[in-house]
Amino acid sequence: MNGLCATSHPLAASTAVDVLRRGGNAMDAAIAGAVLLGLCEPAMTGIGGDCFALVSPAGTEDVVAVNGSGRAPAGHNAALLRDEGKSTVPLDHPYAVTVPGAIDAFCTMSERWGKLGLADSLAPAIRYMDEGVPIPPRVAFDYAQAHENLQGAARHHFLKDGKPLKTGDILALPGQAEVLRRISKHGRSAFYEGEVAEDMLAALNAGGGRHTTEDFAAARTTFADPLAGHYKGRELLEHPPNGQGITAHLMLNILSHFDLAAMDPFGVERAHVEAEAAKLAYDARNRFLSDPDTMTGLAHLQAPETAERLAALIDPNRAMASATTVSEAVHKDTIYLTVVDRDRMVVSLIYSVFHSFGSGIASEKFGILFQNRGAGFSLAEGHANEMAGGKRPLHTIIPAMVRDEGRVTMPFGVMGGQYQPNGHARVMSNMTDYGMDPQAALDAPRSFAEGGKLMVERGYAPEVAAALAEKGHAVDTPVTPIGGAQAILIHPSGVLEGASDPRKDGCAIGY
Repeated sequence: MNGLCATSHPLAASTAVDVLRRGGNAMDAAIAGAVLLGLCEPAMTGIGGDCFALVSPAGTEDVVAVNGSGRAPAGHNAALLRDEGKSTVPLDHPYAVTVPGAIDAFCTMSERWGKLGLADSLAPAIRYMDEGVPIPPRVAFDYAQAHENLQGAARHHFLKDGKPLKTGDILALPGQAEVLRRISKHGRSAFYEGEVAEDMLAALNAGGGRHTTEDFAAARTTFADPLAGHYKGRELLEHPPNGQGITAHLMLNILSHFDLAAMDPFGVERAHVEAEAAKLAYDARNRFLSDPDTMTGLAHLQAPETAERLAALIDPNRAMASATTVSEAVHKDTIYLTVVDRDRMVVSLIYSVFHSFGSGIASEKFGILFQNRGAGFSLAEGHANEMAGGKRPLHTIIPAMVRDEGRVTMPFGVMGGQYQPNGHARVMSNMTDYGMDPQAALDAPRSFAEGGKLMVERGYAPEVAAALAEKGHAVDTPVTPIGGAQAILIHPSGVLEGASDPRKDGCAIGY
């Protein structure tokens, strides 16, 4: 009744609730939990990453979209990489590192909406980064899968004698603790200027990047209105571009042309239709989504007739081989944390380094691990999302909120890179079409069409996977769980109901 946090690590969730108990609000708590996740889940996020948030201030049902994503350095452009023979941005090169935006966002949001102040929000993470935290099973799994992505100084800061950390090992990041101490005292300038910035620039430019002090000093968070979409009378608020929230809207708009409620929620028919809708929605995303300053296709993606025409391309009995080829005519014109406090301020925040351990590059002295969000740029000449200096790339991370009859009823998010819009559509459908409660909606098995394959989690019956293969899908059972999600349902009485995905080590904690 007083406050609740749902996130992917119990220490971050309990820390956020501790901040609420001490008189902090949802923003103070969200920043505290999020920054700590950079230590608790180092493969997923960190202060060298980016964040997006949707914020509903206390006493209002209004929602503000906060864009804490960084921009490409002025010296980076697609022609540079094309001249080097590249067709995509290399994931493990400084070319993929845009200026980290999360710290500026945390400082900006704390000043605008926080109650206790930034120093109090950062204090728990500083203590734990100095002392260390134990590695839980899911993080150990991530280490085993992705530790080879770490290179140079990052191996010193994030590995143990050159080997991945295992369950029960302790990870400390004292260099990052020092960075956070400086930010507590001096604000964003302690990160984007001076010794810390110089440490980051040295690491990036030694590897071939063209980052400058001016690039870092120019980092600025921006604010916008969220995008509003509707599914069967419910309003889904998504972050606008350069986030991919519009993809979730388009996918739900396509699915609204099918009677999902009449299908088995874990059967062949629903999984097939959802996979085909995802292929079409993601293809549209890849064509149009870019920095909001340059994007021109938003109205096309939002138009009901676009979804109607795409839905008509879906064959209920056969998987499409290429969404790009099939949908050409339609387009010819053209880590998660949520906190709610006693005053019902609502924060839906997602914070990431993109791929596991991001670019794998870390600064030498302070151990700041960099995201590789620049890999979201296209190198195709003339593409809306073509890499250019000062530009934000397509981002996969998308926080969400549901409003019912004008009232904010559920902040939620689904982690998992490309899966996120599909995950939003799946959670909305699970609850709206099948009447699942939030925890059941997150627990339910998932499938996802990506890279020419249809990944089908082990929670599906074997005969379902076999039937999907008969429809032409290249079915694969993934080793890694598909995504991870968190949600808080705000009942009309004000009671808070939390849900936390079992695919992660986290939990929902309230008081």
